[in-house]
Formats: sequence, C-alpha cells, structure tokens
Amino acid sequence: MATIIEMPKLSDTMVEGTLVRWLKKEGDKVANGDVLAEIETDKATMEMAAFDEGILGKIYVAAGSKAPLGAALGVIVDEGEAVPAAPAAGGVSAPAVPAAAAAAGVKGSGGARSGAGRAVGLAVANGKVKASPLARRIAAERGTDLRGVVGTGPGGRIVRADVEGAAAPAAVGAAPAALAIRPVMGAEDSRLPLSGMRRIIAERLYASKTQIPHFYLNIEVDAGPILALRAQVNAGSEKVGGNKYTVNDFILKAVAGAAAQVPAVNASFDGDSIVQFAKVNLSVAIAVEDGLVTPVIRDAARKSMLELSTAVKELAAKAKNKKLSPDEFAGGTLTVSNLGAYGIDNFDAIINPPQAAILSIGAAKKVPVVNAKGEIVAGDRMWVGMSCDHRVVDGAVGATYLAALKKLLENPALMLV
Repeated sequence: MATIIEMPKLSDTMVEGTLVRWLKKEGDKVANGDVLAEIETDKATMEMAAFDEGILGKIYVAAGSKAPLGAALGVIVDEGEAVPAAPAAGGVSAPAVPAAAAAAGVKGSGGARSGAGRAVGLAVANGKVKASPLARRIAAERGTDLRGVVGTGPGGRIVRADVEGAAAPAAVGAAPAALAIRPVMGAEDSRLPLSGMRRIIAERLYASKTQIPHFYLNIEVDAGPILALRAQVNAGSEKVGGNKYTVNDFILKAVAGAAAQVPAVNASFDGDSIVQFAKVNLSVAIAVEDGLVTPVIRDAARKSMLELSTAVKELAAKAKNKKLSPDEFAGGTLTVSNLGAYGIDNFDAIINPPQAAILSIGAAKKVPVVNAKGEIVAGDRMWVGMSCDHRVVDGAVGATYLAALKKLLENPALMLV
C-alpha cells in the first residue's frame, strides 16, 4: 500500500521546510530508518528518515524547493504497485510530529496510509490531548483541532500561545505588516524576502511583545573579580593545554546558580496557573547568518564551569553550521542574551516565550568609579538587564534574583565550590 512522505514538523516554530537534497532517487529500495532527504527548517538542517519500507516510487518536490507542513514530498510503494499522483495541495494535512520523534525519523504519512494514527504529537498521551483549560477554550472558539498542535508547555502540554500560533499561521506573520506603515522605496532600494528563520523571529517576538506584559530591571555589576579570576584560571589551564574560558562562561554559571536560589524566575505562565520548573535549562542566544537561535543547556545549575563552557562552544558551532537537532532547542526555562562582545553597554531584551524572564548582558568596561574611600578610581563595570513577564515575576522577585546574581558575579569564587 502506498505511503505518502509528507513534510514533517521538525520544530515548534516550523511552518514550512526547504528540501535541501534527496538522498534516495526514484526506484531505490527503502528500508525502515533509511535517511531519505535533508530538510532545512527555520533553525537547522536535519535528516528525514523513512518510517516504512518499499520503493521510492515518485518524488513530488524537487531538491531546493520549499514546501509547507503536510505537503506531499514523495511516495513509497510496494514492489509492482502503481505509483499514485501527487495529492492536491491542501488535500492532506500532517499532524504535528514531536521534535524527538522527528529527529529519529518519524514522519506524518498520508494518502493510502493516513498520518492521523502514525505520528503522535508531544501533547498526546494515551489518546488524550494534554492542554490547559484556557488553551482548550481558545481552540474551541477558533475551531482548532488540538491533536495537530505541538505543545510547548511542561511535558508537551498545549498552552494558549501554541493554539494562537497554530490556528492561522499565515495570519500571525501578517499582523505586524498590517499594522505597520509601509516604507516608501526608491529606485535603488531593494526588497528582501523573509527567510523562514526571519519570519519566525518576527512572529514570535511580535507575539511576545504584544501578549506578554514586560517590565525591565537593570543593575551595575563590578566585573573586576570575574576578569581577574578568568585571567588566573586561563593562565593555569593554558599551561596544561586545557579549556579557555570566556567571560560569558562565568555569566552563564552565575545566571543558572542565581535561578536555583530564586526559583520563582525559572517559571512560565500557563493560563490558569504558573509552572515552576525544577531544573534550570538555559537558552543561550546565538547570532547566526540569518538571525538568532536559542539552543538549550540542560540542568545548567548542576553543571560545572567546564561543562557549561564546553556545552556552549559545541552548541555555537552547531548553530553556525545549522546542525542543531530539535531537542537542542526545546525545553528552555530562562534565556541569556549577551551583546557585550559587540560593544553594547546596556539593553533590554524581549522575552523568549513561554519563558518568564530573559537576561541581557552588556560589555565589561573600564570606567571611573568611586571607591570606599570616596576616591575616583578606574574600575571594571558591567550592566545586566532583566526583562520580566509581570504575570509571573513581580518587581520584588526580579530584584531579589538580580541581587543573588550580582553577589555571584562579584564573588565568582562562590561558583567554583
């Protein structure tokens, strides 16, 4: 029986994919688990594996082409079976495929074998859809089938933002443009089409800024102790060919440690409740050619400085090469954005939903400061900003967290014990 190969959902923000190349050609035999093609999403390039065996009867979408979720890419048939024509556009829709399953090769399958019973989303367990009451109400009002929605809440639970993002993907991206004043273009100006990554960034941050009540806190930190300890540690490490630490490594360690001390910031708004996470999973903002990605360092509060430093280097290298897996994006509970390397002193970041807070780190600079004796001397200072979701984090809680963070940054030896 013919099995349609559909464009799978390989990340929670994916609405379309680019078929980079086929690794099988028409007429090739296909075994369960064979890699069929490489798919580029808004975040990375990933392999798509077969979930059935047979013969690749027909390729419907050529290499280099883009296709929306659920689009028929090709078909696997049995020996001697007639090859069906490509399904009409919009005729078959693929259900959401969980990130972990997609990375392992799970796909939606349509045509003669419907994907409805083959690809099970993160939000479905034992046949029951896990969703918050608010998400269920919004889905009912919009006529959205929750079985086709990927949940980004705890344990894959569907929350309000998931339903709003899934109800009408095209409309989400259109909202900012509809409200914006269109620019007047000159003869030498050019219009650059949005890439998949750029469009997702626009959609998610527009939703974050309009749906999440942000407020901002800022503190000045004495960066001298971190710079001194880093120089000392690197000098010793260099002699034995060990790891080279960055200022950001110390910052990540402090951010995670402070979140463990003040767990109220390591949380998420979920309609009728607040979810407080047991582990600090740090999302680290990394600039790439076409935008920004936020891979996750899991259980960061329990990792050593060396483990954090190694993890962020590996994730950054994968991000630059678009080799991050879906699981490396999922489950973040707190985000760090560091623009210090770009010479930025102070800035306020936009929250990365569904998280409740994001830290914005500025550059460590030599500036005039007043010491304990009232004298003006040279000192190293760094500004740290915190953007908070006021539905989850109140001002006093945010201030308590920043105080804990400041203590660790100004006494970095505490992070090494």
